[in-house]
Amino acid sequence: MRLHRLEVEGFGPFRARQVVDFDAYADDGIFLIAGRTGAGKSSVLDAVAFGLYGGVPRYDSGEKRLRSDHCDPDDLTEVTVEFSTVAGRFRVTRSPAYERPAKRGGGMTTQQPSALLEQFLDDAWVGRAARVVDVARELDEILQLSQEQFLQVILLAQNRFADFLLADSKERQALLRRLFGTERFSDYQARFDERRRAVEQKLSGRRAKVDARLDEAERVVDDAGLWGDDADNAPDTTDARIDRLRRAITRADYQVERFTSERSETEKALAAADTALAQLKEQRQAQGDRDRARSALAALDAETAQIADAATRRDRARAAESLRGVIIAATRATASLADAAQTESDAVDAALAADVPAASVPAADVPAAESGPVAGHFRDWAAARTRESGAWQRAAELESETDRRAADLSAAHAAVTTASDALVALDLERDALPARRAELTAARDAARREGDSSANAAQAVTVAEQRHSGALEAERLAAVIAQLTRREAEATEAHTTAQAELARLRRRRLDGYAGELASVLEPGMPCAVCGSTEHPAPAEHSDPVSADDIAAAEAVRDVAAEAERTASRDLAEQRAAYAAAVERSSGLDVTQAADALTAARTAHDDAVTAAERAAVLTTELEAFEQSASALDGRRATASEALATARTELSLIEQRIADADRTIAAARGAHATVAERLTEAQRQIAAATTAADAIDAHRELARRAQVAHDEQDEAIAASTFASAPDAEQALLDADEIAGLDERVTAHRVAREKERALLLDLELRTLPEEPIDLTPAEQTSATAREAWQRAVDDDSRARGVQRSLTATVDSAASEHAATAGDVAEFEVLRGLADAVAGRSGNTRKMNLETFVLAAELEEIVAAANLRLHDMSDGRYQLRHSDALAARGAASGLGIVVFDAFTGHVRPAKSLSGGETFLSSLALALGLAEVVTSRAGGIRLDTLFIDEGFGSLDADTLDTAMRTLDELRQGGRTVGVISHVEAMQEQIPAQLTVRALPDGPSVIDQ
Repeated sequence: MRLHRLEVEGFGPFRARQVVDFDAYADDGIFLIAGRTGAGKSSVLDAVAFGLYGGVPRYDSGEKRLRSDHCDPDDLTEVTVEFSTVAGRFRVTRSPAYERPAKRGGGMTTQQPSALLEQFLDDAWVGRAARVVDVARELDEILQLSQEQFLQVILLAQNRFADFLLADSKERQALLRRLFGTERFSDYQARFDERRRAVEQKLSGRRAKVDARLDEAERVVDDAGLWGDDADNAPDTTDARIDRLRRAITRADYQVERFTSERSETEKALAAADTALAQLKEQRQAQGDRDRARSALAALDAETAQIADAATRRDRARAAESLRGVIIAATRATASLADAAQTESDAVDAALAADVPAASVPAADVPAAESGPVAGHFRDWAAARTRESGAWQRAAELESETDRRAADLSAAHAAVTTASDALVALDLERDALPARRAELTAARDAARREGDSSANAAQAVTVAEQRHSGALEAERLAAVIAQLTRREAEATEAHTTAQAELARLRRRRLDGYAGELASVLEPGMPCAVCGSTEHPAPAEHSDPVSADDIAAAEAVRDVAAEAERTASRDLAEQRAAYAAAVERSSGLDVTQAADALTAARTAHDDAVTAAERAAVLTTELEAFEQSASALDGRRATASEALATARTELSLIEQRIADADRTIAAARGAHATVAERLTEAQRQIAAATTAADAIDAHRELARRAQVAHDEQDEAIAASTFASAPDAEQALLDADEIAGLDERVTAHRVAREKERALLLDLELRTLPEEPIDLTPAEQTSATAREAWQRAVDDDSRARGVQRSLTATVDSAASEHAATAGDVAEFEVLRGLADAVAGRSGNTRKMNLETFVLAAELEEIVAAANLRLHDMSDGRYQLRHSDALAARGAASGLGIVVFDAFTGHVRPAKSLSGGETFLSSLALALGLAEVVTSRAGGIRLDTLFIDEGFGSLDADTLDTAMRTLDELRQGGRTVGVISHVEAMQEQIPAQLTVRALPDGPSVIDQ
């Protein structure tokens, strides 16, 4: 990868557009980025990182202040980086998010981040991606380096230069993981552990199931008392338990056989006792049946005379039943004939009362056959009157619609009035259009002006919310700081107390050394101090303090010191957070910030409401214009409606006049046509009814004569003397059935009782009742014995089945665990090997092992540079020593000092030595990372600061190394304010600050 051009505007310290042409330094191969401290040298590299990755290393964990503080609100913030790779030449342009003036309504709005990626094809720049996410995705494929890798192999940023060398194993593991993408090995380890746990849980579950089933089986054996002599002092393995339970099953089988035999014997005894008892009960029942049959037969013989009378009544009723139909028909015909004569007389009187013309009406005793001419007269008159009234029907319909015609006339008048009023209203509405249009337009414009401030109001709400959250956080942190201040004071006091106690114990220890030595003196043995074998006056050990006491006090002192350091560090962190919160709140307290937030939200709500009202008024104005456009059409329609209404009124008035003439002609002398029609219909109905009654009377007279003739013939053919005699013998069907049922039941019961009594008398049963008590006692005793045998047999069979099933299930499950054990052992070995457990003395897991191999290559590549830069004194070495406190082993880096022949930790190097070692390690890391990334060529390299810690000779060595880096066409950019480097590197890019604040780049 090679950088060609950088353009910066409104970024960092640069307000005006600055251009850096990296190709200008290609011939020199190395150039210096120089300038005073704070002028913005590192911002050049920040711009490169931002253009390629959208991020700046210095702001990764803090506020991303990318936009220049020197920019005016309308100034642009933009970075353009032009570079080339094996894939071609590209140009990426980025802008961060920043505040700019709103285009409408005033105030500020947030300019969203943007990005544009172009490729140089056919002598022209062609767009390749235009969204931030699409540009990032395209650059991932083009660069083939993540931001973390870029910062380690191309842009060695300030404050991160020596991170890799001085990092501990945990930090170095995290960095190497990101650079080489070895997270998959951690996934392998997690998956193996997960599979091991799953198989272990499965195995444990099966073993628990086996134990539970064996426990259940042993409980059954205990309850059933099936243990033999092998129950005591037997091994407690699963196989041994199963063998003991198998022997218990054999004893259960023997119990089942014994109880089955006892059950069979008791069943036979019970059957014999039940048979004897049943025989005695049957004889006792026969005695009762015999006595009852004797009594029943005597009672039936006493009812013989009553049964004979019932049979006679039944037979006469059956004979009279055949005459019931003709007798009833004759009776009904006589009654109907009288009713018909009365109906005829009433109908004729009603017809005469209705002004029906009279005819020759016969007397009531005239034969019905002679009434025909009178009935014909009534029917002829009714037909004539019906024809006459048909001509009045249309007039009656017109008369019934009089009110409707009047209503139509009124509606027509109203329609004319309505149409006329509508036309007048439309004329008034047309006259009022200009004033209404002006009113709506003014209201809409006012609402728009108020609603255009919604964006500024929303921004104000965002700022107020940030200040309010900052005030809340500051208030909370103030209380936390007060608490941490007290804790720091307490920790300081505890540390001071522990230090004083340790000093006191040390003094006591020194003061008591003579007594301690004297306590171990023995006669004849030399003194450890003077060598004398005589001890005339040994010192007394009155205030003993041991080494363990001193060690315990030192431990207490160390704990207190660590607590004090932790409290101080926590307090400093919270104070920094408090200062940031105060800055974010702009110095407002919670109440002031809350009031400002409420006011900002109210203003925003009012602006939003105004914008919504403007939209409603715009819609209303558009509807108004459409209505105004349609007004002329509506007026023409209203004029046509008025003409139509007047025409309809004239037609209705003509129809009313015609109807009145027709009604007057049909009404005659009556008040209404309907009244005349009602009278005619009443007369027609009366005449028709009279004719029908005369005809009905004649027909019923004929039927009555026929019915009486049939009755006389039937009586003559029967056993009865007259019709009344037959009527007296009649009974209803239920009475006949009841008599027949009584006679039949008496006969059947008497025959049954005689047959039963005859059979029982032939058995010669004793007259005295038979006693059942002895036989019942014998049967009950046999049943109790049988029930006990059944219970014992069922219980033994249940124990046998339950025990057999449980033991067989446990044995089957136990046999299946063998495969699980083998699988678990294999997976446990693999999981332990991948995770660095078990026999792995270095505690190195698979991922660490892979990273350790990468680190060995990095160290080997770094030593090729460090040997020359340190004149052969220093050499980096990869250390696989066991890390402390559970950290990953195998990722250590130590320094071998050829002058002493010993290794030393990297943190023991001086500033210059650290810089040289870090530079060599960074270059080695760059070579390995690029080789892993497909052999990416690095044609541009930047190194930010660090040369000020080198002496003149070491600086010359470093310069030689940098000079070697530019071989093969590579361009190296160095940021430094060291004067010696400014003298040695003629190609320079100078960053200088102008008097008014912003910086510029001189190339």
